[in-house]
Amino acid sequence: MPLPKRLARFNRRVTNPVLRHVAGRLPWFAILTHVGRRTGRRHRIPVNLFRGDGDRWVVALTYGADAQWVRNVLAAGWCEVETRGRHHRLVGPELVRDPAQGLVPAPVRPFLRLLRVSGFMVLHEAPPTG
Repeated sequence: MPLPKRLARFNRRVTNPVLRHVAGRLPWFAILTHVGRRTGRRHRIPVNLFRGDGDRWVVALTYGADAQWVRNVLAAGWCEVETRGRHHRLVGPELVRDPAQGLVPAPVRPFLRLLRVSGFMVLHEAPPTG
């Protein structure tokens, strides 16, 4: 069960502006940049991001799969993330249900279980261009 929409509105106005300044440097956090489906505007949001096997990256869907940023990334087929000071272009978004949270590091699982997060977005690192 994702976090309540009321909390999402609070975080969008209060917490996210603060986190945007540090999330790109913290472990298991990132700034995800996506493009709005209707407006074409670029949006930057803090997310929980985890490195998977190979070229795979995993984002915890703490507000569920119907969040606007999730819809935007699915529609575009890509996003960019900044994590630990590095930028990555991720492609091929796929929604995955993982109640055991096996896609994320073991130290994070109790926290995600407490929040009842079982939905994740799996993406892959885009091949280098040029």
